[in-house]
Amino acid sequence: MTEPVLEVAGLSVIFGNREPAVAGVSFAVEPGERVGLIGESGSGKSVTALAVMGLLPEQARTSGVVWLAGQPVLDRPDAELAALRGNRVSMIFQEPMTALDPTMKVGRQVAEVIGLHRRVARGQTRARVLEILDAVGLSGPARVANSYPHQLSGGQRQRVVVAMALVNTPDLVICDEPTTALDVTVQATVLSLLDSSLAEAGAGCLFISHDLAVVAQLCTRILVMLDGKIVEDAPLAQILAEPKHPYTRGLVATARIDQVPVGERLPTVADFWSRDGDVEEELR
Repeated sequence: MTEPVLEVAGLSVIFGNREPAVAGVSFAVEPGERVGLIGESGSGKSVTALAVMGLLPEQARTSGVVWLAGQPVLDRPDAELAALRGNRVSMIFQEPMTALDPTMKVGRQVAEVIGLHRRVARGQTRARVLEILDAVGLSGPARVANSYPHQLSGGQRQRVVVAMALVNTPDLVICDEPTTALDVTVQATVLSLLDSSLAEAGAGCLFISHDLAVVAQLCTRILVMLDGKIVEDAPLAQILAEPKHPYTRGLVATARIDQVPVGERLPTVADFWSRDGDVEEELR
């Protein structure tokens, strides 16, 4: 039986004397599986991803177990984690301008990811850089490779980040709100690109977002996170047809605003759930 590419068991993360940012979270991602992690801002989604990647700040206190590509992550030396990151697992961040070095040409940045983990001749590295830039739909890959990030559009920069994430054919790609900074048209194009690229690479995916409609375009299973805990874990079809938690029901309702008759009030999550108690009142 194939091992999960990511296994998280009882993960908790605490900063200082505050309430846990993540509290006893457990889930797994199987090879080739697309799992969506959704929830409101501050629910613990990105902290979970940073814990998985071993990128939490020093003041964070963690407990539980995280296995990534068959290897433990928590409390592991940075040098050993560096051998995993960008190789067996990669991450796509929300804002490509902060993920790319503004002082380096794009081609060199992609080549650097290859060079850190592969012993490849310079000519082969150049060929692979152009191949992956072409694969993510960047026309004129040689021109793009010779460009600085500021010379590219937001959509092009995010495609470069996707190329960097996939260039070493990882087992798992973690996407942390990768389309939030893009306009709707470019967002759809990048999601389609991710869909085809992940399928071709056979990589698993943990896709983090606050937007259920976006996650539904890519993922087959949904984890709903609220106040540092996973309150629902089910296949996408079940989440859409029979959401169990009131908060999930609110997310599903707000993702279906196209079904609300013209002139009627749009639903909000607060119609179904609040921290003062479940609402679930009839929409008027």
